[in-house]
Amino acid sequence: MKYATGPGRLALLGVAAAMMTVTACGGSGPSGSTASGEMPSEITLLSTTDKTGTLAYVGGSQLEGIELAVEEINQQRFLGDSTLKLDSRDTAGDAQTAASQVTEGIANPDVAAILGTVSGAQSVAVAPIAESSRTPVVFTQSGSAGVVIGDYTFRSTAPQETYFPKAIDHLKSLGAKRISVLYNAGQPTLAEIAENQLPAMQESEDLEILSSTSVQSTTQDFAATITKIVGEKPDAVVFLLVGAQNSTAMSQLRQAGFDGPAVGNPAAGAGNLAPAGPAGAGMFWATDFNYLQTAPSSVAFVEAYTTRYGKNPLNYAAEGYDATWMIARAIKESGGASREDIKNGLNAVAAAGFDGAVGPVTFEGNDQRVEGVVVEWDGSAEGLLAE
Repeated sequence: MKYATGPGRLALLGVAAAMMTVTACGGSGPSGSTASGEMPSEITLLSTTDKTGTLAYVGGSQLEGIELAVEEINQQRFLGDSTLKLDSRDTAGDAQTAASQVTEGIANPDVAAILGTVSGAQSVAVAPIAESSRTPVVFTQSGSAGVVIGDYTFRSTAPQETYFPKAIDHLKSLGAKRISVLYNAGQPTLAEIAENQLPAMQESEDLEILSSTSVQSTTQDFAATITKIVGEKPDAVVFLLVGAQNSTAMSQLRQAGFDGPAVGNPAAGAGNLAPAGPAGAGMFWATDFNYLQTAPSSVAFVEAYTTRYGKNPLNYAAEGYDATWMIARAIKESGGASREDIKNGLNAVAAAGFDGAVGPVTFEGNDQRVEGVVVEWDGSAEGLLAE
């Protein structure tokens, strides 16, 4: 069965009709060798994310989406007499900490499923632990290889490489062909795009890469490299950087006299370009979600989120929200809350697809896919270029 629209708003908002009502497909659903078909009064989900550290803006936003979804699921009595309980941990950007927290959670029989880490390095460490223990985990972000590795690992964020071509399509519409690339080699997802995807696109997309320069997550001064890039006279620059690096790079690019377009990535959002102000104008990027997009389920999520938190949601919040609702749907689909029940339910939900906060989603196996949107920073705010 395919769920018709989104998971529903908070009942107290009085607008539940604007979202979809998710119903079970009938019966107890599929059951594995350890499926219980039982629904305890309280179902514990373990959240491991970055509340502190360099990726706190990602993990904190994801957690807000998770918490909103848990509130909705419980207030709507979506799981009948059962409620979700969230056990939230701070990985602080450390892969070993994430692995230890997941190992501890798996040892607790009350933990039914895991809402996973947001960085590829952490998720690659966590995935084998969850898979070998047959504990379902739904990751967000974590676009690198080695995350979705078996029956129990799912990713409720489309890998960036699957929608990144939308940014290149927009770049081509501007008549740009000759590009210089500056990328953060410490982030596996960005390194994959810079080192493999973009070079492969040169022939198919009629691009010419003049240079490709790597930096690390700790690098905060790009002046020398940008001077070299400007000297290459590219049509556009591709910045595959994280957090505050985007603002610094754009400011230094404009100071060096380049006034052409720049391709970024979702890490340029979340207010990270704000310090650059007008110097950041002209940077655009493809992303899986923006609060301005018009899919009905996205609009409903944005209203619920802004009512709850008093601000516009980042893509990380939408992803955390959808991951939590995905687990709730899986529990309802399977008719039970054992780890095996949830894994079987997640298989069914992934096969059917659903309309979530990020809009309509499908899956290739256990890995999410979305159409994506293109966003541009105009010097003071983000604007939607294409859906």
